[in-house]
This record gives sequence, structure tokens and C-alpha cells, in this order.
Amino acid sequence: MGNKRQLRKKQEPPRNYSENFKRLVVSEYEQGFLNKDQLQRKYDIRGNGCITNWLRKYGTFTYPNHTSIGRPMKNPDKQRIKELEAQLKKKDQELDFFKHFIKVAERELKIKIVKKSGTK
Repeated sequence: MGNKRQLRKKQEPPRNYSENFKRLVVSEYEQGFLNKDQLQRKYDIRGNGCITNWLRKYGTFTYPNHTSIGRPMKNPDKQRIKELEAQLKKKDQELDFFKHFIKVAERELKIKIVKKSGTK
């Protein structure tokens, strides 16, 4: 049983990284040549959330606070367009739902809810 304890990796104290180092890692990630795991191995960065936190703090892209799938686009304008298209799609779905809801209400209540445009 003593051997098992000796085989465990010895806990090392956390490291403090300089702001310039953090910015260097963020810029390398945003250039798209290396992913987070590769950067963590290359620079021997401890902690799984370090790079993610640095990206939120020093990154030029929009990083959500929750874990997302994939990485953001290199061009912030294209990323913004993609986000707006997703919002538009969601609003279109809501509009379709409300239109259907009005049709059901008109049929069940036997009243006209939607008025024709141009009438007074």
C-alpha cells in the first residue's frame, strides 16, 4: 500500500503566469495553429480552465461563459453574422408559433383576432 502512495504524482503548487505570457498563448490560439490541449502541453500550463479564462479576458473574439462546441471564427464580423442569423432563425420560429397560436384561438373562440391591413 505504501508503494501506491509513492507512485502517485506529487502535487505541485499552482503557477503564476505573466500577463504577456497569457496574451501570447491567447494570440497563438486565435491564430488557429494550435488548440487548447496542444498549447497546454507546449507551455506546460497546469489547470484545465486557465486558457479558457485567458481567452475570455484577453481574447479578441466573443467567448461565451458556458462551454461551447467548436472554436469561434477567425473573422469577428463573420462570427457576428452567424450569431445574428441564429437569433433571426429563433425569432422566425417564435413568429410561426404565435401565428399558429392565433389560428387555433380564432378557431376555438370563433372570433377574428387578426385584422386585415389597411382597414380602419
